[in-house]
Amino acid sequence: MKIVFMGTPDFSVPVLERLIKEHDVICVYTRVPKEAGRGHELKKSPVHLVAEKYGIEVRTPKTLRNDTAQEEFRALKADVAVVAAYGLILPKPVIEAFKYGCLNVHASLLPRWRGAAPIQRAIEAGDEKSGVTIMQIVEALDAGAMYQKGEVAITPDMTGGDLHDKLSLMGADLMSDVLSRIDEIKPQPQNEALVTYASKLEKEEEKLDFTMPAMFLEYKIRAFNPFPATYFEYQGERFKVLKAKVVDAHAQSGVIIEGKTALQIACADKALEILQIQRQGKRMMQIDELLRGFEFQKNTQLA
Repeated sequence: MKIVFMGTPDFSVPVLERLIKEHDVICVYTRVPKEAGRGHELKKSPVHLVAEKYGIEVRTPKTLRNDTAQEEFRALKADVAVVAAYGLILPKPVIEAFKYGCLNVHASLLPRWRGAAPIQRAIEAGDEKSGVTIMQIVEALDAGAMYQKGEVAITPDMTGGDLHDKLSLMGADLMSDVLSRIDEIKPQPQNEALVTYASKLEKEEEKLDFTMPAMFLEYKIRAFNPFPATYFEYQGERFKVLKAKVVDAHAQSGVIIEGKTALQIACADKALEILQIQRQGKRMMQIDELLRGFEFQKNTQLA
C-alpha cells in the first residue's frame, strides 16, 4: 500500500517505522524545524530524522490550507494518509485526497478525551484505563468513525511518560492491523453523548495549587511527568516535583508540615509527601538525597 505519513514527535516514530517495514511510505509530512539552543540551530523533528534515515522525501509546509499545498498532496496519489500527532489541522481537500482518506492514531479511548492532551488528562482525571483509537479523520476535532481500539490499564504509579510510551507502541500495532484489513473493517461511529475534551496543557497549570485535594495533585504530578512537570516555589527558587504520595497529615493548605527528614506539604484535605524533586538548574533526585544538604523550613506557607 502506498502511504503518506504525517507526524512530528517521538510518539509518532514507532508508527512510522512499522509502516516503513510493511508498506511503501512515499512521503513524510512533519512540522517545520525549530530553532533550538544558544546557537539557534534548526532542530528537525524525530519523524523528520527517521524519514531521512530511510531516504524518504520529507515535506514541512507551515499550512495545508492553500491550493498549492493541497495539489502537491493529491499529486502523490497514495492509497491512504496515516496521521500520528502531526500538529497541523487537515482541511477537507486533504482529508478526502486518497481512496482510504486519512487515518489517525489517537491516544485515548474515543469518544473520551478528544483533543490535544489525552494522555495527561486521562491520568490527571484518575481514569483507570486509557488506550489508542484508530479513527477516520473528519473536519470536526477527533470526531471520525473508529476502526479499532486497544486498552491500557493506568496503574497507580504510571506517569505521563510511561503511558505515552505504551500507547506509542500500541498505536503502531493497531495501525498495522487496521491497514492489513482495511477493506474488511466497518468503522463504527462515536457516541456523542460520551464525548470529553482534553484541552492543551497551559503554563499556569504546572504550578501546584495546594488548595486542591492531595490526591488530585498526585494525579497531576504523575500526568505531567516528565513533561512539562509540576512545580512549587520556595524562597524564590522553583522546585519541580516528579513523584509524590498522599499522606494523612493536616495543616493549612500550602504549609510545610515537615521539611527536614521528609518533605510534606498540606493540601485541602490531607498532605503530599514529595518523593522525587529537581532544584532549579539541577538534576532530578530522590528527596532524601536533597535533604542531606538542604532543609525546607517547617511551618512555611507556600504561595
